[in-house]
Amino acid sequence: PYKVPLDPQGLLQLSWNVSYPEQVVHFQLLVRDLRFGLLFGMSDRGEFENADLAVLWSDGHNSYFGDAWSDAKGQLHMDSQQDYQLLGARKAPEGLYLLFRRAFSTCDPKDYLIEDGTVHLIYGILEKPVHSLQAINISAIHRGLQRVQLLKPNITIPELPSDMKTMEITAPNIVIPSQETTYWCYMAELPAGFSKHHIIMYEPVITVGNEALVHHMEVFQCAAKFDSFPHYNGPCDSKMKPDRLNYCRHVLAAWAMGAQAFYYPEEAGLAFGGPGSSRYLRLEVHYHNPLVFKGRHDSSGIRLYFTATLRRYDAGIMELGLVYTPVMAIPPGEDAFILTGYCTDKCTQLALPAAGIRIFASQLHTHLAGRKVVTVLSRDGRERQVVNADGHYSPHFQEIRMLKELVAVYPGDELITTCTYNTEDRSRATVGGFGILEEMCVNYVHYYPQTQLELCKSAVDPGYLHRYFNLVNRFNDEEVCTCPQVSVPQQFFSVPWNAFNRDVLKSLYGFAPISMHCNKSSAVRFPGEWEKQPLPTITERLREPVPHCPPAPGPRPSAPVPLNLGELRR
Repeated sequence: PYKVPLDPQGLLQLSWNVSYPEQVVHFQLLVRDLRFGLLFGMSDRGEFENADLAVLWSDGHNSYFGDAWSDAKGQLHMDSQQDYQLLGARKAPEGLYLLFRRAFSTCDPKDYLIEDGTVHLIYGILEKPVHSLQAINISAIHRGLQRVQLLKPNITIPELPSDMKTMEITAPNIVIPSQETTYWCYMAELPAGFSKHHIIMYEPVITVGNEALVHHMEVFQCAAKFDSFPHYNGPCDSKMKPDRLNYCRHVLAAWAMGAQAFYYPEEAGLAFGGPGSSRYLRLEVHYHNPLVFKGRHDSSGIRLYFTATLRRYDAGIMELGLVYTPVMAIPPGEDAFILTGYCTDKCTQLALPAAGIRIFASQLHTHLAGRKVVTVLSRDGRERQVVNADGHYSPHFQEIRMLKELVAVYPGDELITTCTYNTEDRSRATVGGFGILEEMCVNYVHYYPQTQLELCKSAVDPGYLHRYFNLVNRFNDEEVCTCPQVSVPQQFFSVPWNAFNRDVLKSLYGFAPISMHCNKSSAVRFPGEWEKQPLPTITERLREPVPHCPPAPGPRPSAPVPLNLGELRR
């Protein structure tokens, strides 16, 4: 049921299904133009070193399929345990179909563990005959990567009402710019007098032929405080874009490559239209055009399905994680620096209804240094369950993901969001903020029934950070200006990042009190004392899940499987 083009030309089409009872994924690869074979596999972040691969290769006469791995130098080796199991290969007019299966977890140290969240799939095309697996030089082949969520939730599709209508918010036949990355913005408008409706599902509408170029899309609703918004159709980063479009930030729908239709649970819908709701919507489409095609026309966008028969609950969206502020920073040269944002028991106690809320979907968000994101629900100091986790998170692949099961959050619960960052390529500190080279740590959770709580986030207490800068000043001969007239980013940029200053910042974030933002829709805090709040204490952590090893289905040869594909020519 799931499909994604692997390469920008669409020569490799991947389809897959997931069996949770068997804990396996079945893959089908359609190879439209088979030369002398291909590589398909997974790795931590899409690199070709230390990768887990299924390889099809041919010397022109004989073809073979096998499970392989690459070492830290990118050299291929046949795996002693063959866990990509070939189920069939057949030639058809449109190309070669390869069908194979792979268990989520194989307990083979050379294999990738398939888990929830993002998976970086890699592919390579062999354009010349090869005589053995070892002879494949992976740095010399045509290759690339595609990110997907492999383990889709196994949800039942809710019954859709008979009075359901659709509305397409699509780009008006634009010409995709001939550059690698474009964010395109288009303003749309709801009809005059459009009353309150519930969005109950949405799906992508993609112009035929552009499936490999449309990377992700979002529909935002504009702020109700303005009566009108300019009609704009052009790149989002253009100087011609009116500033008022920056007030269109309320997400109604978000789609990323490889995602299916998004369904709201039967008892809830996302309200739009009616009094207090803007008629203006902004569509944002991210085009990824690495082959720099020229003159491609596009009318892609999102189709909303909505109903006038309102469901029992309005769905809401709440922001968890860290406040966008420079007081939360990451030193340069870190391979896995952790920052944590809290939604405290004090805030949920005040803002959530006694019967609690139900989280049904989540969208994780960081900027370019983000590598992992996880939100955990904790009750009475004990971690209870993971709300959403992505151990291979990529800022280039952000989608709203339906959760496998509803997560109930009650007054007094805590929601703790932790982000892991890599700044090995940076020479100065990375501070929190809105810029792409600044960082964020956010989980947008979709839940019902809607409450007034729109944002439940934290940051370190600024007074304690000031003491940190004073300490750095006293300990280092270099002059670090921590004078109050210098901005926090400037102070961070002047810290000499030795081991002492790094460790002290790490432990400051681990113990200093926090400033809590427990905010209503209007960016006003709930009444109460929110400064210098103690960090939540966790007395019991969740256990790491132990990978389940499948019983070996009979002896699996460590030799490749020969295939009869006939003579292969260039």
